[in-house]
Amino acid sequence: MRMRRKKNLVPRMESCAAWLIRDPKALRGQWRTLMPQAKQLRVELGCGKGRFTCQTAAAHPEVLFVAVERVPDAMVMAMEKAKGMDLHNVFFVDGDAAALPEFFAPEEVDLIYINFCDPWPPKRHAKRRLTHRDFLLRYRQVLREEGEIHFKTDNVGLFAFSLAEFPLAGFALRQVTHDLHAQGIQGIMTDYEEKFHNLGTKINRCVAVKGPLPPQPAEQTEEAAAGVPEVGGEESAQS
Repeated sequence: MRMRRKKNLVPRMESCAAWLIRDPKALRGQWRTLMPQAKQLRVELGCGKGRFTCQTAAAHPEVLFVAVERVPDAMVMAMEKAKGMDLHNVFFVDGDAAALPEFFAPEEVDLIYINFCDPWPPKRHAKRRLTHRDFLLRYRQVLREEGEIHFKTDNVGLFAFSLAEFPLAGFALRQVTHDLHAQGIQGIMTDYEEKFHNLGTKINRCVAVKGPLPPQPAEQTEEAAAGVPEVGGEESAQS
């Protein structure tokens, strides 16, 4: 379901201009100039309304966070949260996950969060899933060696698909669970996550660690990944 167009979107965005990165390509390789003391640079794909983004940034003031969101109507609410919490270690990019290598230099990012992305269930839409190897090959370009992807979803089919895709793109799986909150709440929840957890839906989570890239078909090599046409398709996470 598409998010309803927000009233006064432009002036609301302008009121949060200090948190908006208008030209992320200009900061490629220089993101830490925004926060020279940052111990890590973490990126969230699809921040949605920003609950996870802002609470995580508040919990880790030593970390620089960049949230990439392609739905401005969602992102403006996340920016307003950051402004209201007076956070100075989180910034927002109106952009697409497929463009990450254009925004970040090789090995510039320490960790990527993917929370509750669109599962795109039809097989013909598999390449639109944010954990498809085409996307993963893009992410590994910007992740440092042994950099991590933290992935959460309530969708069992997407999780099974993702567990198969990560190794194909050179990521070792760690902390795989099909019921993250079985022993009590673990970590910071998104709004979507809390809603479905309260309904009894189990939350799947894993950590994928960048390692050596296995042999790839010619069209799937890491070097070629940058030239793969944008497949788009990430839905705003309900954070």
